[in-house]
Amino acid sequence: MSEPLLEVSQLTLDYNLGSRKMRALDRVSFSLDKGQVLGVAGESGCGKSTLGLAIIRLLPKVAEIRRGEIVFDGRDLLKLSEAQMDREIRGQKIAMIFQNPQNALNPVFKIETQMIDILRVQDKYQNPGNRKRRQDFRQQAIERLKGTGIADPAVRVSNYPFEFSGGMKQRVMIGMALSSGTSLLLADEATTALDVTIEAQINRLITELAAEYGTSILYITHNLGVLSEMADRIMIMYAGRIFEMGWTKSVLGSPRHPYSTALLESLPGRQTRGKRLLSIPGFVPPLDRLPGGCSFHPRCPFAEEVCRQEVPPLIEVDKGHWSACLFDQKRGRQKWKWI
Repeated sequence: MSEPLLEVSQLTLDYNLGSRKMRALDRVSFSLDKGQVLGVAGESGCGKSTLGLAIIRLLPKVAEIRRGEIVFDGRDLLKLSEAQMDREIRGQKIAMIFQNPQNALNPVFKIETQMIDILRVQDKYQNPGNRKRRQDFRQQAIERLKGTGIADPAVRVSNYPFEFSGGMKQRVMIGMALSSGTSLLLADEATTALDVTIEAQINRLITELAAEYGTSILYITHNLGVLSEMADRIMIMYAGRIFEMGWTKSVLGSPRHPYSTALLESLPGRQTRGKRLLSIPGFVPPLDRLPGGCSFHPRCPFAEEVCRQEVPPLIEVDKGHWSACLFDQKRGRQKWKWI
């Protein structure tokens, strides 16, 4: 069996805000195989975006990685210098798409200028000593736009970002991110700002291009419905920890953690027509004031005293299916009925 492309082990990260210390990631461990799509889901504040930024090492200065490893293609990214990350990893082997392309594109420069800048940097490191003309890079930018489905790319490449719709801007970002050299794509809420129809088109484009280039995807989203269609495996996070992880069919069809079940039962289409959707009581706790034991216990109607005292480890409860619920581990398979 081949080695995984990405292997994260015991990743623990704090945000140091003056006297406040916020544990944003707590002993996060998982792997991602080549060509695989891993979906990361959970409520806001659960650590999903922080995980993506930690992998590509674009964290703010207040962030501190306390322990762990991020092994990508056999190399621990945490041991590389900033120069090595820029020269060999960011924009070369690992690319990231953010949720708001409006903020990612500079409004005062044409699309071709921004794409050419990216292509120049990529070519500088991939083909040292090989000097291309601007026209060559421009043609390459046009080909990438064409590959993302933008009509009349030879004309639109000369437009400014304000002349593009939100969906078209995200297509530009995908064209800039994905290339034959990209091994891993981090998509952080890539379709949140788009309407449902365009969202489906963009997600289809991401998976098609990733399959074409053999790129693995870490897809971060709130939308489990999206993950049901595009993810091979799903990872559910809460308060900086992994609560459940496994093959998509297994996690969505037979969830082993009450939090995963609650997320699913809050989706339209999961309940009988006319029946009220589930609303999970309470809120995600502040990261500097996490409750003892299982961090979900204040919101969980199934919690007992042991849940307030013990932190449940993430263990394999079925083949390829992991869960961090004490009841599932100590009492066997549980069926969580919220409503």
